[in-house]
Order: sequence, then structure tokens, then C-alpha cells
Amino acid sequence: MTTQSGQLDLAAIRERLSGGSGPAFWRSLDELACTPEFEEFLHREFPDNASEWHDPVGRRTFLKLMAASLSMMGLAGCGKAPTEKIVPYVHPPEQLLPGKPMYYATAMPRGGAGVPVVVTSHMGRPTKIEGNEKHPASRVESGLRDRPELGATDAITQASILGLYDPDRSRTVMNAGQISTWAEFVLALTAQLEGQRARNPRGAGLRLLTGPVSSPTLSWLIRRLLNDYPGAKWHAYDPAGDENAIAGAALAFGARLQPIYRFDQADVIVSLDADFLSDGPAGVRYAHDFARRRKLYDAGVQPNRLYVAESTPTITGAAADHRLPIRPELIEPLARALAHELGTGIGGPADLGEPVNRWLAAAVRDLKAHKGRAVIVTGAGQPPIVHAFGHAMNVLALGFTSYVPPALTSSDEGVASLQALVKDMRAGSVETLVMIGCNPVYNAPADLAFPDALAKVPFRVHLGLYDDETAFQCHWHVPAAHYLESWGDVRAFDGSVTIIQPLIAPLYGGKTDLELLAAMLGMADRSGYDLLREHWQKEGLGPDFERSWQQALHDGVIPDARKRPAGVGVVLSGPGLGQVVIPRPDGLSIVFKPDPCVGDGEFANNAWLQELPKPLTTLTWDNAALISPATAERLGLANEEVVRLSYKGRSVNAPIWIAPG
Repeated sequence: MTTQSGQLDLAAIRERLSGGSGPAFWRSLDELACTPEFEEFLHREFPDNASEWHDPVGRRTFLKLMAASLSMMGLAGCGKAPTEKIVPYVHPPEQLLPGKPMYYATAMPRGGAGVPVVVTSHMGRPTKIEGNEKHPASRVESGLRDRPELGATDAITQASILGLYDPDRSRTVMNAGQISTWAEFVLALTAQLEGQRARNPRGAGLRLLTGPVSSPTLSWLIRRLLNDYPGAKWHAYDPAGDENAIAGAALAFGARLQPIYRFDQADVIVSLDADFLSDGPAGVRYAHDFARRRKLYDAGVQPNRLYVAESTPTITGAAADHRLPIRPELIEPLARALAHELGTGIGGPADLGEPVNRWLAAAVRDLKAHKGRAVIVTGAGQPPIVHAFGHAMNVLALGFTSYVPPALTSSDEGVASLQALVKDMRAGSVETLVMIGCNPVYNAPADLAFPDALAKVPFRVHLGLYDDETAFQCHWHVPAAHYLESWGDVRAFDGSVTIIQPLIAPLYGGKTDLELLAAMLGMADRSGYDLLREHWQKEGLGPDFERSWQQALHDGVIPDARKRPAGVGVVLSGPGLGQVVIPRPDGLSIVFKPDPCVGDGEFANNAWLQELPKPLTTLTWDNAALISPATAERLGLANEEVVRLSYKGRSVNAPIWIAPG
């Protein structure tokens, strides 16, 4: 790797690294990294940071990022030509002019819900993502005279365009670790499903596992599949989803519903461990609505008041007028005491100590004084019973929040559904398992031992963007199309529907979830576009379908497809509802929350999001154990000190980061 003068031979390095991104590629990088010539080169070129090279974890991470970045920026052009080429048009379409951008309305599926966006395209290549100003879920006031409304979006959506061009994306159909084809996969899948038709009941050994689903067309295809195979079961799981809020509504109202909050009309807001200003697909809309009531320079605007009780510092807590740091196990007693003080007839009195009692008394006075214009928001990570109390208080005491049927359409979802699937797999009842857009080997609860149960399934299929942990343990892996390469549809958090339309043909021949379901239904020749149009022709877009279809594509929203508000009545009852048990924990409490930049790990391969400083702490890249200054002083800990956290026989090492608040 060096010349006779002892310098790095760049030509030899390029030749050695031109083999792609497989195991041999990484071995070559590691061997190069261990040479004294390369270390001398680092010290010469990067004198301030070369010492970090001695950290083996940091070195390998650096190499991966350097390789990915260089490949995206043109390193491959210095060696062998890349196999996949994005070439300019020989005869471009009439409306395509160099330097003139084009704009397309579509949506990013995220956590089951859709984030409406407008994507800028230059010469057929997506280049920039912004919010859709025509969609109610992303339309915000700009304050500009010439353009009073704009589309808004968040960092995760903005950075999702990098996933389209990610060099680590899965590129080929794989069968038992060997390259295969879509046609061969369809033959194998069809043979398996023929065997399931002979079962009694038909499809008794067939299971479908997805993330949360709000797509009307995908739901339609899944219902068709379950009708064809009545013995089959559909499971949905999201480690950071809204299942607790919907389950809480089922406890409170006897029906699966989700709340729609109008923060722009709320005078008083109480948050029970909810980071509603930044969490999830609704975060942008809610943050804008909340901020509208904080524009003190606007005449006639009465500022709202925000009460926050939370166990971990958040953006919402930082914006609070009255913030209460509280141990996580005290959130439920606080919700019960709040319900009692508001006169709902549920919950019970409790002495939670100072300063909780002072915060509670102030919040109750304000909520009662603004009945009809006050709201209580419960955090997604709280158990269903806390959500049930929050929903009951909104209806019985405040009368402000509206409820609609959930955007998610699965009737069997969450950890309980995943537990049922694992139980069936261990019992040998699952013969064919198809997993779409999920990675349960990585993010399923550790105590389920999902990988061990998965190994008992005779035929395993995975559709995903990456050849990830779940794909590695499956017989068949099918590369998924990025949402910017796909036809589909999705509901936003408010129930409105957006058509997902592609801006570019699949770079690696990826397939959509619609196309995989179609193959399971014996329609492997049907495209996602055909299936999408067929569904909406059945639904009816108006007397002139083509005109309505083109309008929906242009605006990015289907009119009159939003779910209507539902009438609710509180049915929450049962023993123990009036009892408040105040836990007296001994020792530390630990709270796990999704990362504000990469979520539950879904976006861990996105370098832009990894480089994005996390709110409040400004940390980037790795995780840290956040503790309060008082805890750090009591235990004698300092920033970046590595500690071991143990819980129920499992442990993890993490660096300490002291987080005031």
C-alpha cells in the first residue's frame, strides 16, 4: 500500500477498495487502518483529531462513514465504473429543462402515519423535501405578505432523502444468502401458499407481520388476503408507536379512537410526560398551533399556559410555564389525583408531597377556570390506564378534545400481538411468516427471544430497505422500494389521505408492500400503480375519476377522505379506579425513550440524522445515560464516565451525560 518512498500508494488503495461494500471491502479497510503509514498520514493531515484513531470502535465507525461518504461523492469514479448508473436523458421529456426544478406532492410513511411533503426534483432526481402547504397536517402560517401559508416539516423527514441514495440499501433478492430474482421468489412463495390452501382452516400456518398500517390500499389487500386464508393472522408491531393511547381510549370509551388536539384554541394545556411539540408525525402541526398562541405581538392574542410533568427533559418541558420534574412511577398517581380534583368521579385524593401538590393545585385551578378551552395530553410511553384517565378527563371535565377512528387499521397490534406471534412460532403453528417493513430481530423486546422463535418457522420472508438483522435470519429477503420510488397511499395523523407517488424509478429494482401482497394474492404481474387506482376507483373519488385522481396527485390530499369525529361516552369503570397507590421506589428509575434523531433505530444509517445535535443535550452519534446533576453528585460521576446499568439480569454499558432538569 506504499510507494518506495514510504508514502501511501493512492492508486493501489483505490484498486483494493473498488470491490464494493461486502466483507472483503471492510477487511481491506481494516487492514489499511492498521498500517503505520496510514496512521502517519492521519497525524499529518488531521493533527488535532488523530489521537481518536486509537479507539478501535471509533476507528471502524469512522471507516464506515468515510467509505459511504466517499462513495456517494465520487470515489468510485476514480476506479472501476459503478454497476448502477444514473445517466442523463438522451432525449429529455418536453417539460424537463436543465436547471428548472419540478415539484411533486407525496407523503413519507412514518410510524404508520403519513407526513405530507412536496419534493423538488432536478432532471428526474429528487433533491429536496419540504412540507405540503396544501395539506392540513403540514400547512402553517408564514407571516409573509406575498405567501401567507407554507408547508412545514421536521428534520427526520428532511433527511429521509438521504435514504434514497444510501449505498447500504439492499439491492438484490436474496435466498439463503445467495442472489436470486423476483420471479424465483414468486414461484417459491406461490408453492408455499398452495400448501396453506390445503390446511384446515385454510392458511392456518400463515402469519403476516407488519409495522403499523394506515394505508387504505394496503389494508384493502390485507383484508383480501385474510378472506382468502381465513386461518391466517395479521400482527402489527411498532416499539415506539401510539398503541398505548389507542388502548387507553378503548378502556375509557369502549372503542378504538385517537385524539385530535387543537392547541391553537387551547388556553390551558397540561402535559403528563408528553413531548407533543416534537414527537411523531403530528409534532410539526402541534408545534405550530401551540406557537400561534405565543405570538404576543399579535393584537388580541391571549397567550396560553402550559403545565408539564415529566421525568426526562424535553422540548415541550423547556417551553412550559410550570414544569414539574417527577419520577416516572409517579405519573399514574398524579393522573388519578388530577382526575379526582377535576370532579370526574374517578381517581382519588393523594398526598404526593411538595412540590407536586403545589403544581397539581395550580393546574386544577387553571383547568377548571378554562373548561371547554383546556386539554390534557398524555405521553406515548405511558401505560394505557394513564391514557384512559387522560381521555376521561378531556371528555368529562374539559369537553374540548375531539376523537376520530385511528389512522392505523390493524385490529391486532402492539407488544401483546407480538407475544401471541412468538407463542405460535414456539408451538410450531407458524409455517409461513411474511414480514413487511419491520425489523423485529433488532427491536422486539429482549425477553421475547424473537430470534430463537423465528428459527422454528420453516419459510420466512422479509421485505425491507436494508439487509438487516431480520433479513439475515430469513430464507428470502426482497429489497423494498424507498417511498420516493413507490406508488401507494397513507393517512396522516388527522385521518386525511395522501397519494404516495414516485419521483424516480426504483434504483435497485425494489418492490413495494402493495406488490408483495399482490404476489401473495396471485397477482404478481400487477403494479402498485394499478392496485392503487383500482382501490380508489372502488372507493370513488367523484363523478369524474381521472380529473379527481389528477387533482389528488397535484394537491397531495384526497378531499372528503378524512375520518369523521366520533361521539364518545366514558365507560371507564372497575375496581381500583378510585384507589391511588403511591410507590416508594428505592434507588434509581430508568426510562427508555426513542432517540429524537434516529427514533427506535430505524434511521440509524442516516448520517445527517446521526450528525444532528440532539435537543437540549446537543449530543451527536452515540447514546448516553442522562442523569441529573444531583444524582451525579451523589454517585460521584462525571460526564463521559462509562457506567454499567443493570436491570432484571440484563446490563448495558453507557457513558454518563449530566442533563440539568
